[in-house]
Amino acid sequence: MITVIHATDLTKIFGKSTAVDHISFDVRQGEIFGFLGPNGAGKTTTTRMLTGVIPADAGTATILGHDIRSEPVLAKQGFGVVPETSNAYTDLTAWQNLMLMGELYGLPRARAEQRSSDLLGMVGLVERKDQKVQAYSKGMKQRLILAMALIHEPELLFLDEPTSGLDVQSTQMILTLLRDLNKEGTTIFLTTHNMEEANRLCHRVGIIRGGKIVAIDAPEKLKTAIDRVHKIEVSFDREISGDALAGLSDVVGVNRTGDKWQITTDNRDTTIRSLVTFSQQNNATIVTLNTLAPSLDEAFLRLTQEEKP
Repeated sequence: MITVIHATDLTKIFGKSTAVDHISFDVRQGEIFGFLGPNGAGKTTTTRMLTGVIPADAGTATILGHDIRSEPVLAKQGFGVVPETSNAYTDLTAWQNLMLMGELYGLPRARAEQRSSDLLGMVGLVERKDQKVQAYSKGMKQRLILAMALIHEPELLFLDEPTSGLDVQSTQMILTLLRDLNKEGTTIFLTTHNMEEANRLCHRVGIIRGGKIVAIDAPEKLKTAIDRVHKIEVSFDREISGDALAGLSDVVGVNRTGDKWQITTDNRDTTIRSLVTFSQQNNATIVTLNTLAPSLDEAFLRLTQEEKP
């Protein structure tokens, strides 16, 4: 697996405060990597170090094989950045902003024009391409800066809270664009507060708290890892004794909730198998069977909760 971001002991100190504290992680080629954390945890500071906006006080960051401090130009040629706040020139049109970005990246004019046309179509701004950006809504500006970040066809895309404050339609359009870009091979590094967004979009997520990374894994694995016990909800087509369910393999607790039984177990797999066998032996059809894993919101809250002294 090719690594496109390799951070080692990355550290940033502001005065007496350590914003990012010796964090290390990798982002793999072709994945959408979510970087999550509460306000002030160090997400944006980390992104700024990775993209060369601010220097690290310690540690290193290699982007697409290039050290961001010693080879910043080579590194930046391979990635695009979508900041939380629009960096488009408001007194220019969308077309002029895109052509300016093409010039900054050294694209031949014909290629820049073709890319600009294609990207404006992709982000739904063709009809507004000759209007000055100052008249754009926040969602339109966000779509424009996404297009600007893609003008040079980067292998890697950094996004800092790309859907923050946007309406539902703009949010869905941007998420769809990101999925499509990823399917085409673009690696994406995404910071977000939106747990559901991360759950639906990301292959892996890293969670940062107080400047330190507390977990990195796939969303589903993070959900199940926070609890050693698991819950299963089951209902049958006839009355079943709770005591009988309590005797099944690895069951540690049984509670009645309406017409369903909620079973707590140390081993979800063996208990599910036991339930199937139990239903066959007792001529009781299973009507519903659901595993109740924690949500990513619950995992996030558990992992970012400050430990009590």
